[in-house]
Amino acid sequence: MIRIVQVVETDAQLVARCRAGDDDAWRELVDRFSRYVYAIAVQAFRLPEADAEDVFQEVFTRAYENLHKLRDDSAIRPWLAQLTRRLCLDTLRSGAREQLGDPPEPADADDTIAKLDEALVIHEALATLPDNCREILDRFFARDESYRRIGEALDLPPGTIASRISRCLVKLRGELEGRNPAAAESGG
Repeated sequence: MIRIVQVVETDAQLVARCRAGDDDAWRELVDRFSRYVYAIAVQAFRLPEADAEDVFQEVFTRAYENLHKLRDDSAIRPWLAQLTRRLCLDTLRSGAREQLGDPPEPADADDTIAKLDEALVIHEALATLPDNCREILDRFFARDESYRRIGEALDLPPGTIASRISRCLVKLRGELEGRNPAAAESGG
């Protein structure tokens, strides 16, 4: 049996290709981080859709113009998060000028961004798993499907679903620990 392994390019490799002028790499970078940037604007800073879209456009415009200033190619995600944070705060302040005073940054913005970071890391790790694992984990955790429904959809006996989920979670944990050595040492 031939097993096809999907190779996922690291953030640093993608940024290096962007710096080299690879337009496809830039499109991939925007695609990789677009939901993240938009989620920060909407979930962490609670911007209205139109303002979130403006922030989104400005983040990627500035990233494109200033990518050469990024000192560590692997730090693209925190750099984009910080850029998004600053632009969201600027947007909130400009709206507050019409009222009076500066609005405070939402108290839970840091927690929300941390959860978004974690979700992005899990999403990236899931992308490295075989298709059958991605499918079963997505059905169980994201779609909240029952063992019976998953079994029907994948033509598997319902009793097999739990063991498949368990094996796939072990693979996912291995991917996550490989990405974050500190998590592996702490056991979580």
